[in-house]
Amino acid sequence: MDTLNSHQLSMTVLMTPDMANFSGKVHGGAILKLLDQVAYACASRYAGKYVVTLSVDQVMFRQAINVGELVTFLASVNYTGTSSMEVGIKVVAEDILKQSVRHANSCFFTMVAVDDAGRPTAVPALEPQTADEVRRCAAARIRRQLREEMEQRHAVLLAGGIGADA
Repeated sequence: MDTLNSHQLSMTVLMTPDMANFSGKVHGGAILKLLDQVAYACASRYAGKYVVTLSVDQVMFRQAINVGELVTFLASVNYTGTSSMEVGIKVVAEDILKQSVRHANSCFFTMVAVDDAGRPTAVPALEPQTADEVRRCAAARIRRQLREEMEQRHAVLLAGGIGADA
């Protein structure tokens, strides 16, 4: 049985030829789709509710992923608001033949729990237990604050007519 807490999830997927782009590497879109599925699974399991993706932040494609590699997605709910959760995901690629493992990707999803009518609904508060969880929670709070400040600036710009045609 999985020893992870309800706020954590691990998923491993074999990268197959149907996931390849024209250069023979795994297509970024295939990775994004898997990331969204992992974020959903992690957040919905933690909240015990249906969740939707609100945003994806800081997607860093650090290294290409090759067809034939095993890719492990390590997800964790880092922070909870009233109805939202930040899910951090680290992507680790394993070359089976070379027996090497590397950090290939990282990102942060904001997921929102919704009720049957599609309205935001409360999620359990996350209480960090370890030093790593406390660190992740503090970093998530900073990312949330920065995101809110950017949204406010964007609203001011749009209200002033700047970028209204874009």
